[in-house]
Amino acid sequence: MCDSIMDAVSVALSQEYLKRFGVVAHHNIDKALLAAGEVEHRFGGGAVRKPMTLIFGDRATFEVEGQEIPVSDIAVETAKKWFRDNLRFVNPEEHVRYQVELRRGAASLRDIFKRGGDVLGANDTSAAVGYAPFSATEKTVLETERFLNSRSFKKRFPESGEDVKVMGLREGEELQLTVSMAFVDRFIDSESTYFKRREEIVAEILNFVERNNDFMKVTVDLNTLDQKGRGTDGLYLTVLGTSADDADSGQVGRGNRVNGIIPLNRPLSSEAAAGKNPVSHIGKIYNVLTHRIAEKVYEKVAGIEETYVWLLSQIGKSINNPKIAAVQLVLQEGVTLDSVAEDVEAILKSELELNNLRRFCMELAKGKIPVY
Repeated sequence: MCDSIMDAVSVALSQEYLKRFGVVAHHNIDKALLAAGEVEHRFGGGAVRKPMTLIFGDRATFEVEGQEIPVSDIAVETAKKWFRDNLRFVNPEEHVRYQVELRRGAASLRDIFKRGGDVLGANDTSAAVGYAPFSATEKTVLETERFLNSRSFKKRFPESGEDVKVMGLREGEELQLTVSMAFVDRFIDSESTYFKRREEIVAEILNFVERNNDFMKVTVDLNTLDQKGRGTDGLYLTVLGTSADDADSGQVGRGNRVNGIIPLNRPLSSEAAAGKNPVSHIGKIYNVLTHRIAEKVYEKVAGIEETYVWLLSQIGKSINNPKIAAVQLVLQEGVTLDSVAEDVEAILKSELELNNLRRFCMELAKGKIPVY
């Protein structure tokens, strides 16, 4: 939630800066915190006792050439729209409080934007890595979460909240999925109803995974903390469809990586991309770009099993001129590095070419590329 909301704020600010000044001004909206509220769960519908608190943190440009930008208003209104669009049962006027703690950036970082040029200098020294393709497990985990949060699924199972987590464990040709899904208590009138609907949802997940994958065996466990005979305390119930209404707080960067999953057996960047500036912050640009380059290399160059792309910046240096750009390949049997190197290098150079990189940054600024 924090990643998605704060990146939406970055997009909204970027569009305001572009409309007024023709450029994206300095900002990083990537230090947000969502503090959980308090609710009372009841069969048939509980009540919110204390709203959630959303704190916007880090830096933004509030004034350019004497023109003031209503940063706080843009941040709050963007967040409210996100809640309305993405969480069916959250009323952004009643269920969330907003605390804007955005301040102007450091003079040295603001100056990067004053220097101009065809592309800006990096505002951090940072490294990023991306890879392709997804493994069968990674692909299944991502597709399952999207299936469970699809409009069609929510229509058939309105009691299923938007707070969904999917953990995949593969052992040989067997896939084990552990799913956590908030249930909305207004649709659950008893413990027996809860467990009946839980069984139906497990069957739906199994059917979806088996229909779309080739694992020899698939098992699904849903809400494994549940325990019969304990009433509402033994069930995963929420009032608003998210555990943030009562149990779990959140921060930017604590969720999915830029490719939508949290892959523990892959090289990862520690940067939180969501909310960062889309035209100068390498923590966003290179994090997403490395995955894009890896995907293009894998798709366009024959004979490759896996691709890993590494980019390293130096603060102040042009973003199209990384300190190092490296591609690591796992080749199919019989394929030599010499036979693919030229094609791989051409893709890498093309993606870092000035006009292509500027176009890529504008896609980030317009929110056309997901970063969570």
